[in-house]
Amino acid sequence: MCGIVGAITHRPVGSILLEGLQRLEYRGYDSAGFAVLDAAGSMRRLRRVGKVQALKSAQAETPLNGVVGIAHTRWATHGKPTEENAHPHTSGSSVAVVHNGIIENHAVLRKTLIGAGYTFESDTDTEVVAHLVDQKVKEKNDLLEGVKLALSQLKGAYAIAVLHKDYPDRIIAARVGSPLVVGLGFGENFIASDPQALRPVTDRFIFLEEGEMVSVTCDEISIYGVNSLSVEARTIQLDRENDATDKGNYRHYMIKEINEQPDAIRATLEGRISDDHVLPNIFGVGADECFANTEAIHIVACGSSFYTGLIAKYWFEEYAGLPCQVEIASEFRYRTVAVPKNTLLVTISQSGETADTLAALREAKGRYIASLCLCNVPNSSLMRESDYSLLIKAGPEICVASTKAFTTQLADLLLLVLAIGKYCGLDENLARELTAALQGVPALIEAALKKDTEIAHLAERFVDKNHALFLARGSHYPVAMEGALKLKEISYIHAEGYPAGELKHGPLALVDDDMPVVAVAPSDDLLDKVKSNLQEVAARGGQLLVFGDEHKSQEIDAQDLVLMPSCHPSVSPILYTIPMQLLSYHVAVLKGTDVDQPRNLAKSVTVE
Repeated sequence: MCGIVGAITHRPVGSILLEGLQRLEYRGYDSAGFAVLDAAGSMRRLRRVGKVQALKSAQAETPLNGVVGIAHTRWATHGKPTEENAHPHTSGSSVAVVHNGIIENHAVLRKTLIGAGYTFESDTDTEVVAHLVDQKVKEKNDLLEGVKLALSQLKGAYAIAVLHKDYPDRIIAARVGSPLVVGLGFGENFIASDPQALRPVTDRFIFLEEGEMVSVTCDEISIYGVNSLSVEARTIQLDRENDATDKGNYRHYMIKEINEQPDAIRATLEGRISDDHVLPNIFGVGADECFANTEAIHIVACGSSFYTGLIAKYWFEEYAGLPCQVEIASEFRYRTVAVPKNTLLVTISQSGETADTLAALREAKGRYIASLCLCNVPNSSLMRESDYSLLIKAGPEICVASTKAFTTQLADLLLLVLAIGKYCGLDENLARELTAALQGVPALIEAALKKDTEIAHLAERFVDKNHALFLARGSHYPVAMEGALKLKEISYIHAEGYPAGELKHGPLALVDDDMPVVAVAPSDDLLDKVKSNLQEVAARGGQLLVFGDEHKSQEIDAQDLVLMPSCHPSVSPILYTIPMQLLSYHVAVLKGTDVDQPRNLAKSVTVE
């Protein structure tokens, strides 16, 4: 959530800042703005509520020109989405600040600053930072020392960038609990909250570590922190890949990313499976030795990643014989956790910057045999701070609602089960069977995607509905929850996922002839139980949409039945996720919602 871009060059930075903001739109935001120092040394600022395009149009009408500037897309946490609350925030005509994160002690600081004569124009916590920097720079008569002193008084999480009219040759930036990168150019340098913002101008980056501060000029990068490596040693050159911001011939990023899933899973399996087994140490050097001593699993994640963990719980316990506990990170970090001996902590995050998941990892260190993360972003905080890791290789995911990251996480979790299972008595023949099933997933998804037209037609039944139930059993229960989440996220229809066996314990009261009920009914040991539950729904007049096995589910009595390819039970949750995604997408399109950037949501939740 939120996005930061900064540039200091010998050319006008307006277009660089605006393009950077547009490349961060996928993260979610409600307003945008930027500030520059013009040729006369004056601070000039432009802000708009809504899309970056509105800011771009305003810049075209009244251009702000300068060779140094900072920009921001805001997702409201303190104060409504208004122009007054949009970033950058200023202190007089001297200081401009952009900020991601939350300043927890902003109220106390605000009161003190008002007492010192400062006037506040917004409801945000960020304006406190601008005035505090102004105050401390005056005290120290030095920008760097003033910013250091100001930051020492902040409590919370932040990535900030500071512009000061008396120091027009530099940008000062820092991070605590929120990501920030430096982009290296030739005679020009940049900062951003995500390297994606800077790909048009550089492919060389330094990922700032926790607690670091940086001074950026056109010709020099000075980093202040515990890492003693030189700038050159810390510079990482990212591959120039296909531009993820291009939708190609697709109407939305979401449908593009749904269709990318076969190749995404092929990519995440590539180089990790040889013939019929998982290659050793793909999770990092020494990981296999750790797995040999692992006696339990704790999985911690948020949102869709939490649901992948719930599915993996079934796999760990059935195939590896290991007890597995799965927790929402925002709950895990605030309770006393009893950690069994030799438990492996597994964190899952698409971005690798999810605030609650990162905090859970940091607070749990020392109490587990080791920490391992699954993440889609190389060099992210989660990847850097975990003992072991596996990059899920989904490729950049732009749509706020996760699709290909979800299924690639599942593929890699099954790899982890196989890697640990060989030390826990997993039968070799079964391991080969599971490996072969996993390798066949891309072809299964390609077959499922051919159901798109059929599912698009069925989506019409949901357009005038306000509620929906999703039902499943066993390892498909989390698939039902994920399906309900997708429908909520992008179509704004209230939907809930339930274990089908819980129908009689409450949810059945909601079923009538106006309640769509979506059921996942694959061919497994629980199919007869699911059929019985669906009969209960049909008897109450519920409108049944069932996704079932092409060979075993044809006799299900449902208003609508979509037959899916037969597959091994282990990979069935991955396959049955696809129709959930397609259904939600087509319902949202028919309802005319903002599919890629649903209201109130952000792609990467980097604040608590």
